Amino acid sequence: MKVDRFHVGARLSEMAIHHGTVYLAGQIAEDASQDMGGQTQQVLSQIDKLLLEAGTDKTRILMAQIFCADMRLFADMNKAWDAWVVAGQTPPRATIEAKLATPKHLVEIVVTAAQK
Repeated sequence: MKVDRFHVGARLSEMAIHHGTVYLAGQIAEDASQDMGGQTQQVLSQIDKLLLEAGTDKTRILMAQIFCADMRLFADMNKAWDAWVVAGQTPPRATIEAKLATPKHLVEIVVTAAQK
């Protein structure tokens, strides 16, 4: 069974699609100088772009995993998240405090979605 990979690098692919399910790599902000709200907005925008490329959108997210570098910033992340999700289409979600790969990054989000 075919696996389609997108934006393939030496270490990872940004996205894979298998049997109508879209798997995104953990997305981090490109501009890590922003605060939690700004970084979260960047990440959500990147997720929107990748899902669009896969022929789907955020209303089809099956699961989201959010990694926060500091849970004291949880409310700031949630503010950006709440403005982004579609009412009545909020996906199952887990939020974990974790030390991220680089200290400047405050949030990383992984999603799995269904294609349309």
